[in-house]
Amino acid sequence: MLPAVRITAGQQSARAHELRDALARSRIPYVFHAADSADGRSWLSQAGQDGSALPVLITYTGEVLVDPPNDRVAAVFGLASLPAAAVDVAIIGARPAGLSAAVYAASEGLSTLLLEREAIGGQAGSSSLIRNYLGFPRGISGASLATRAFEQAWSFGAIPSMAGPVTALQPAPGGFTLHLAGGRVSHARSVLITTGVSYRRLDAPGLDALLGAGVFYGATTSEHAAFAGEHVFIVGGANSAGQAAVNMARYAQQVTIVIRGDSLAARMSQYLIDEITATINIDVRTSTQIAAAEGTGKLEALTLTDTRTDSTQTVPASALVILIGAVPHTDWLPPHIGRDEHGFVLTGSDLAGSRNPAASWTLPRPPRPLETSMPGVFAAGDVRHGSVKRVASAVGEGSSATTQLTQYLQTQARNS
Repeated sequence: MLPAVRITAGQQSARAHELRDALARSRIPYVFHAADSADGRSWLSQAGQDGSALPVLITYTGEVLVDPPNDRVAAVFGLASLPAAAVDVAIIGARPAGLSAAVYAASEGLSTLLLEREAIGGQAGSSSLIRNYLGFPRGISGASLATRAFEQAWSFGAIPSMAGPVTALQPAPGGFTLHLAGGRVSHARSVLITTGVSYRRLDAPGLDALLGAGVFYGATTSEHAAFAGEHVFIVGGANSAGQAAVNMARYAQQVTIVIRGDSLAARMSQYLIDEITATINIDVRTSTQIAAAEGTGKLEALTLTDTRTDSTQTVPASALVILIGAVPHTDWLPPHIGRDEHGFVLTGSDLAGSRNPAASWTLPRPPRPLETSMPGVFAAGDVRHGSVKRVASAVGEGSSATTQLTQYLQTQARNS
């Protein structure tokens, strides 16, 4: 298969890593060339670039893009358009809940717009192998599951768009107006928020300077082969960290899982713990924190602190994959959509018990289970307060949200 995009950039460029991840998850074939390699210099010359600005992308049409935003790359493949008329439902976030909702909404005949700001699948899309999802006894990668769902939604008529992040949501006559980056707008009769979460940042000296140069948030399969024969550290004790460790162990000489607690059992499924225990090149360092990262141009060493003894140790390291905590993507929402103290969206019966004044419900009817404090706006998946942080749960909530959206739209039609 011929590449649709050629990327030339620094071998450890954080921006190149982000672009490669987005293309891989969107199943867009690409080839990467290190800027200082013979092929890299040749392609830069053909593109009329001297390498002073990177990354440089050459598309299948011959167009040259220098460090383009994600929506510009998406536009090349027809994935950044917006419908002129208002849709029945706008789904914000192509993560498991949003993809599920898009499949069911479009299959029921609702005009459906699926908006995504970064990469299809979100945090789940970076999972190396999901083995506890119904129907896949041998497991499936998060990226494969997400792209299959994306193609399924598209085949039913959902309109996918990576036109940039949604920056504001406002009530409007007959529905809602969505404001996107770059001044673009879209309109919908109802809205479903499925923006998911991102990994919490790890605060330690040296990490930010080495981001993309051996330090990564999320475990993308596009990078695994690059660490063949190396020592890779993974921070996190949930399933995503376990999945990443097992997959990385196929390539790396040694994988070390670092957790603050005294056992993986607190947050990780037993099947993964058993697999980690049985894999000879995976070890687990409990009661340990990353104190610092070192390296010139790339990660070379980590300083680890044993929280029981307060002792430190500096060890060689080629990669650090960080998979800790969850921060919801909700800072763009209007203040009158109620959230809890951590920013997760309140829905249904949780609105009544909230101390947040923004969570007040003003209509005579009760809110539907996945409806926010703004009637007609729903939330599902990891972004929702009280949700179970599992792919299967998010998929289930996405399908349930479609039923509730349909009920809402039918009521609005009767009242209009």
